[in-house]
Amino acid sequence: MNYPFLGTSGTRVSELCLGAMTFGRETTEAESLQIMDRFATAGGTFIDTADGYSAGLSEQIVGRWLAQQTREDFVVATKVRFPMGAGPNQVGLGRKHIIDGVHASLRRMGLDYLDLYQVHAWDPATDLLSTLQTLDDLVRSGLVRHIGVSNFAGWQLQRAIDLQERYGLARFVSLQPQYSLLERGAELEVLSVAANEGIGVIPWGPLKGGWLSGKYRRGMSAPPAGSRVETAEKEGWFERWSNMNNEHTWNLLDQLHAISEETGAHPVQVSLAWLLSKPVVTAPIIGVRTMAHLETALGAVDCKLEAQQLNRLESASVKPLPYPYDFLQAVATPGR
Repeated sequence: MNYPFLGTSGTRVSELCLGAMTFGRETTEAESLQIMDRFATAGGTFIDTADGYSAGLSEQIVGRWLAQQTREDFVVATKVRFPMGAGPNQVGLGRKHIIDGVHASLRRMGLDYLDLYQVHAWDPATDLLSTLQTLDDLVRSGLVRHIGVSNFAGWQLQRAIDLQERYGLARFVSLQPQYSLLERGAELEVLSVAANEGIGVIPWGPLKGGWLSGKYRRGMSAPPAGSRVETAEKEGWFERWSNMNNEHTWNLLDQLHAISEETGAHPVQVSLAWLLSKPVVTAPIIGVRTMAHLETALGAVDCKLEAQQLNRLESASVKPLPYPYDFLQAVATPGR
């Protein structure tokens, strides 16, 4: 396991981050504890959760595990933004909810401080500067070591960084976008902002809700029973079958399986290796449900793809650019 720096923070993290969204939901507490044990023995040090995962139960499970570990050996990240109750101030990025949220997360995990506190998504109802000043207060108080952002558009991230610099506030050190072979929209702008500003990228959804797990091949007429994609269809999630069952998906999966057979690596490992090959990526977040899923994902750190294999994945996964990106690419003549 390698340990890259998280942006310009000076803090090193394991090159795979363990996502805890399934803890207390699809994965029992006993299984979750075993998964964290195995992740740690493999050299994993970076764990990501959120207050809204299983209404706080994920944080509690992570905290009970951490109580048996050396706290300083791990980089613990959580998030705030989404509803944590029915009250009118139990949601959003207003000062009250953020401050209440960080204290609640610390209580649930039994911690004195968080290594990384992330805003889970943009909040159009709250003044951005107020949110950033509140996060700065948390860093100055010592409750939070670093701050990060998830699910922002490029202009939103750049606006936040500009305000942080203008007012001398703590800067975002990480960006958590959805990013995978089947979801490359972050490349349009937000990843460029992260690269230009020295922000570490920790992608969520690196397997696109199971589509890159090796379970799916051309010719299938429906998702496997009990799969996340089947659930997504019922719930209307982005990775639902009706949204992904198209030639672009199947062409990419054709290449993914071919490269998997060439290398002897599992499709999961090939998908994660593609992400790890990106200079802007710090650590993909692996949200596993079982020990078997974890074991497979851990093998990605040893999966090295040749340039021609990376190029094939690039070609199969890229989509036509929308305006104005297609126009800007067309006129981007070197030297002019």
